[in-house]
Amino acid sequence: MTTVREPQQERSRATQRRLLEATVDCLFRCGWSGATTTVIAQRAGVSRGAQLHHYPTRAALVLAAVQHLAERRADEIRAEAATLTGDLHERVDKVIDLLANAFTGPLFVAALEVWVAARTDPELRDALVPLEARVGREMHRLTVDVLGADESKPGVREAVQATLDLLRGLGVANLLTDDGPRRAQLLAAWKQQLITII
Repeated sequence: MTTVREPQQERSRATQRRLLEATVDCLFRCGWSGATTTVIAQRAGVSRGAQLHHYPTRAALVLAAVQHLAERRADEIRAEAATLTGDLHERVDKVIDLLANAFTGPLFVAALEVWVAARTDPELRDALVPLEARVGREMHRLTVDVLGADESKPGVREAVQATLDLLRGLGVANLLTDDGPRRAQLLAAWKQQLITII
């Protein structure tokens, strides 16, 4: 009996995926201080040498994980939004709920851990700022697309950005206590406002 070996490139991609997902999981569960490269490698089921081969520094690993999972979450939001039918009210309602879930999920919590660490770590901050700018632009474009918004109309661009800023703030408020009821009220009011703008 012969064994079929996975091509090296595919094994390498699988190792990277495991490392990236383990990184976000560790940041979410253990925070920045607990998400060491040793713990991440153990959680991913890979050797420390394999981790270092793919991501030579903790910052490189963490930033790659945030970018990878932000892209994956954006793809999920696009796929979910593509199934929406109905009028503008229904679309706004569902899209804002999808985005609100993204701003309270594990990826958002993991990203916050990195943002806080970057505040006092110049090397991490220098690497994170351009990544966050790119992710922010992509999230803005995604929101415009899934809402079906027309940014050539006055105020629409600002309303989309205000939506993202509101959702980010509500996500932060939800970190320590369940802010669900207040968040639901604020989002219901904002959805009505947004419909009049877009």
